[in-house]
Amino acid sequence: MKHLLRILAIAFIGFLVISCEKDEDQAIITETTKSKILTDKTTILLDKNNPDNVALNVTWSKSAFDVAVVATQQLQFGIKGKNFEGASNVEAVTSPLTFTNKQLNSIALSLGASPNVVTEIEVRLRTLIGAAPFYSDVTTLTVTPYLLGPVYNYADLFLIGDATAGAWDNSATNAKIYPLQKSSTSGIYSYTGYFAQGGFKMIAKPGEWTIQYGLGSSAGILSTDGGSGNISVATAGYYKLTVNTTALTYTFAPATPPTVTYTSISMIGTASGDWNTDVDMLQSTFDPHVWVKKNVLLNSGEFKFRANHAWSTSWGVAEEFFGIATTSGGNIPLTTSFTYDVYFNDITGAYSAIPYYP
Repeated sequence: MKHLLRILAIAFIGFLVISCEKDEDQAIITETTKSKILTDKTTILLDKNNPDNVALNVTWSKSAFDVAVVATQQLQFGIKGKNFEGASNVEAVTSPLTFTNKQLNSIALSLGASPNVVTEIEVRLRTLIGAAPFYSDVTTLTVTPYLLGPVYNYADLFLIGDATAGAWDNSATNAKIYPLQKSSTSGIYSYTGYFAQGGFKMIAKPGEWTIQYGLGSSAGILSTDGGSGNISVATAGYYKLTVNTTALTYTFAPATPPTVTYTSISMIGTASGDWNTDVDMLQSTFDPHVWVKKNVLLNSGEFKFRANHAWSTSWGVAEEFFGIATTSGGNIPLTTSFTYDVYFNDITGAYSAIPYYP
């Protein structure tokens, strides 16, 4: 028994020694010198005419700690009053950090700032040691971003007429004027969807009749004359329209009606927010297979469309601005943060993201 007690006593003493050693290894890191940032200006009117000119310089100094650490630094931008929720983070490797008009404009718009509106944006340096953050004091910038759209060298074509959702209301604010689908060949367009009994034409821009396409000398022939006729729809139903504005021809033939109608369709991805948040589109009351999201700010990034907030049915394709999205397609890219009018047709997978200019 004495031998057993000696073994237990030695084991207990050993446990205490090991426990003490572990406690001593758990050092508490203390920030002895706080990081600092300094901006060369605090009021910035961004210049869209000189996008590559320097708009802001940020000088920063590292935090110091009572023990040797490996740390990373990020410069954080956030809308004032939001406690850096949804902040834009820029890796801080060297000091100073230089931002051009274009770079700072993109940051401001991605945070939700409105073009040509003065916005207060907070800046701070975040130092990370593992997952532990340390912050500098906050500097507030007064920034006025600009509206500079993406490079979009495409001619759009829109439906108008009492056979279509927009009726004959040719006003720029009519959200029911839907575009035809562009193709990789200039001048070739198509549209598959519901048409009511009546007539229609095509226009190049809602609110204007300057460029229009209507019935020419006979069925299948287009005219650009202001006195051109309406293309007639004798019986309401689903049709496929194809248009060639170069040859001034069109075809209009019945299409098989769709058999599936979705409850909701949304955009999801880094371009519309993140991969966990759905941005719902508005379902057309004229044709339940056409979905619209007007004047929506999209970020530089990627997105897809999906039905009923689930990944069981989703559409994408690695083509910017327009394309035919498929259920096995890639992410839809956007290179420029901007406001867009987005249209999606769940019959064909056709989508358009058209830059919005008020």
